[in-house]
Amino acid sequence: MNVEIWSDIACPWCYVGKRRFEAALAAFEHRDDVTVTWRSFELDPAAPRERGVDGATHLAEKYGTSREEALAMHAKMTDVAAGEGLDFRFDLARGGNTFDAHRLIHLAAAHGMQDALKERFMRAYLTEGMPIGDPKALERLAIDAGLPAEEVQELLAGDRYAPEVRDDERTAQALGIHAVPFFVVDRAMGAAGAQPPEVLGELLRRGWEARSPIPVVAGGEACGPDGC
Repeated sequence: MNVEIWSDIACPWCYVGKRRFEAALAAFEHRDDVTVTWRSFELDPAAPRERGVDGATHLAEKYGTSREEALAMHAKMTDVAAGEGLDFRFDLARGGNTFDAHRLIHLAAAHGMQDALKERFMRAYLTEGMPIGDPKALERLAIDAGLPAEEVQELLAGDRYAPEVRDDERTAQALGIHAVPFFVVDRAMGAAGAQPPEVLGELLRRGWEARSPIPVVAGGEACGPDGC
């Protein structure tokens, strides 16, 4: 069974959703038969490599609220994250464009390290205050996570995996995904938002039960374990 998760590194609810999905998957009876793929989604494709204002100021400007209200929103989100074992530090977060980070996550997928790099980028941005749009920071994080240095540097110097990121985003649009995180099982059913583990576990269960067997035309000669 295939689970695709559209999310953005710069999305705090996506990190919370990641933890909740991990809990749901760990409790799922058929977890060893589930393949998880992280899909690209940019909350702000026009963002600069690094914003010139802090997170609270940007949030206030984005939603037309006061800085105090933005700080209160951050405090509430921090409390939610703490309940999932995450230490959010919005006072340190340095927002910026996440396109290159998404390209690197595609590279990580080619090396079987997609989830590990996704986790590393989210922690770097939301907990450690790393500038998630800075190529040098991304290079260091990706190499530390285990990706080949030469491939990381080549990617950041060019446009490798740019079409794949755009394809993920076009697919999201085609599926009606306008906010993240968004979980899709076998392109047949989905769940929007950082749902509780129980809800995501039910999504996995329903997805498993809904799998269609392969239609078979029987009657031809064949060999099997007991002979031909």
